[in-house]
Amino acid sequence: MERRDFLLATGALAAAAAVTRPSAASAKIRGTDPASVKGPFLDLMTPAGNREAYARLMGNTDMKSIKYGWAQGIIQGVRPGEAVRDLCGFTMLSCARLLPHESGTGYRKILREVGLYTDLKSGEIIEEWTNPYLNETVKVVPIANDPFNHTILDTVPPPPAYGGLNKEERKPTPFQLNWTRRGDTLNLFSHINLFYPSSLPPAKWPRENGNPFNQVTETFLYQIPWADMQDAKKTSVEYNGTWARTTPWLPWMLMGPTPGHAQYNTFMGAVDDINRIDRKTLDYVERNMPKYMTAPDKWVDPSLSSLELYAREQKPAPVAPGQPIPQAPVPELPAWFKAMQAAKPAG
Repeated sequence: MERRDFLLATGALAAAAAVTRPSAASAKIRGTDPASVKGPFLDLMTPAGNREAYARLMGNTDMKSIKYGWAQGIIQGVRPGEAVRDLCGFTMLSCARLLPHESGTGYRKILREVGLYTDLKSGEIIEEWTNPYLNETVKVVPIANDPFNHTILDTVPPPPAYGGLNKEERKPTPFQLNWTRRGDTLNLFSHINLFYPSSLPPAKWPRENGNPFNQVTETFLYQIPWADMQDAKKTSVEYNGTWARTTPWLPWMLMGPTPGHAQYNTFMGAVDDINRIDRKTLDYVERNMPKYMTAPDKWVDPSLSSLELYAREQKPAPVAPGQPIPQAPVPELPAWFKAMQAAKPAG
């Protein structure tokens, strides 16, 4: 079981069907009246209720239909000493299917997902990108996770293993998500904070990565129609929300040891009809990556994140012998800040 086992509820990259993942970090209900999330069909204060609610967000409990996740937003660069910078856009498609779990009371979710980067002005999907920090044109490497699987049971799964890189262990606990309700809308908050060894050690990947560890946070906010979640006839529940990810510089940006990180900020959701996904995204995937237009039909291991897949599928960018590893120049501090520092009393 990997990252998706641990986060809550669409696909990374992707969306409910794809972008959601359960998180033990947000498993405790905070300030929620238990009666407000106990409905005529599902009691969301019980492990069984959470299991069924989560499964209907992540996929379709009819065990045959595909659930389609989406995310669209922006990638930003965060460096010390300067304002956050908008770098490129982002769009994602995920396709998920549920299978019965061998325990008889849970599900296996099987998923493919693809994340593409876009031009900020035109919105067109890009395959090359000019890095504004380095003034260098680089090849864009899309997210292409096949598979990204996880289980849905009455207990919170163990933390993501990332191919054995993350050694954190945790005892199973009852599956309880962080629900709140505001009138007709059911809200769900989920997040995960990770710190584990990078699959791109700087000694081997000096241009792709400058840190031996990955510091990653993902945050999911879901808005779900309360009536849909409590409708016993619905085997799939659609939703909208947001997904944010704090991550090291994307390796294809070739930022090397430059201090800072990248930040995804997106809208996300999950739907039952693929034709409700952004048409530009569908056309590109169908033309260039057609297998990502549908979900897998069986469970396959391992499930890895895009960083681990990058290490397996790409090659380190060359660095000229004897030359320093390129990094973005340190920004000049503004004059007003220098004047303020100079006027500060000593000590």
